[in-house]
Amino acid sequence: MYEITVLPMPSDFEGDVVATLIARRAASSRRAVLYLHGFTDYFFQDHLAEHYVTQGIDFYALDLRKYGRSLLPHQTRGLVRSITDYFPEIDEAVRIIRRDHDELTVNAHSTGGLIAGLWADRVRGRGLVQGLVLNSPFFDLNVPAPLRLAADVLKTPLSYARRALPLGSSTAYGQSLHRSEQGEWDYDLELKPLGGFSVHGMWLAAIRRAQRRLHAGLGVDVPVLVLASATGLRVRDFVPEAQSADIVLDPRQISRWATCLGPHVTCVRIADGVHDLVLSAEPVRKQVFAEIDRWMSAYVRREHDQAAYQGNENRP
Repeated sequence: MYEITVLPMPSDFEGDVVATLIARRAASSRRAVLYLHGFTDYFFQDHLAEHYVTQGIDFYALDLRKYGRSLLPHQTRGLVRSITDYFPEIDEAVRIIRRDHDELTVNAHSTGGLIAGLWADRVRGRGLVQGLVLNSPFFDLNVPAPLRLAADVLKTPLSYARRALPLGSSTAYGQSLHRSEQGEWDYDLELKPLGGFSVHGMWLAAIRRAQRRLHAGLGVDVPVLVLASATGLRVRDFVPEAQSADIVLDPRQISRWATCLGPHVTCVRIADGVHDLVLSAEPVRKQVFAEIDRWMSAYVRREHDQAAYQGNENRP
């Protein structure tokens, strides 16, 4: 059902690096989606792949370096010096996908949404991607303003020590998702622990640099759909309300910064959605898929068809 390709990458400060491209094909499709996961995550959402494949769209997912299928024994989970460290594996995945496809949409979640926005800004004007679908993208830290300012101190050289920050952890989100606790989803708790990964100063400094770059304004030149929950909730212990709100990020921040991506952004708030909106309760995720389908029909297909028409018109 799935094809898996290991993508060797240049070594980094910890040694050997790989990424992993997972593919599930529709029948004879020239359209494709590339999925990028978030922090403390990897691709396991089979129902997401199934949705796109039933729409006649080839589905690809990238387990980024130091996550999921790409994590090597010597590596620190999720640790990078810069968001741009992920660009080589995205570039290679897109190169592979575009050999056989005329249309590509990048569908990214949380930290993956931040990465996708900066990557798309870097490759603007090259026609590599026709649209972005960002599911609860990590556009800001969900902490009080003084703590956000404190996090920005991590841009100093002292922040680059490769040690975990003493922030503590919460299992509330994991408990709300995994079927061994209060949720309905089955995934590998070694690859996606209930309490998440440790946060390192180097990683947080990289995130804040990327967020400041976004806040200053990007120039993504393709249509973007930003999806966020209608409700945010800040809790450390599981409560039933955690299954109908984003308890990781603040949806108001996501909406605020969405238009910094570029000139063509649609923002949709989803009632009762959780942080990973496609892991929400079934009626909610059906709405999420309906919003994605409607937007792709209205913008990605139209943009692609217009570009193809203009290309044909310009031929001698």
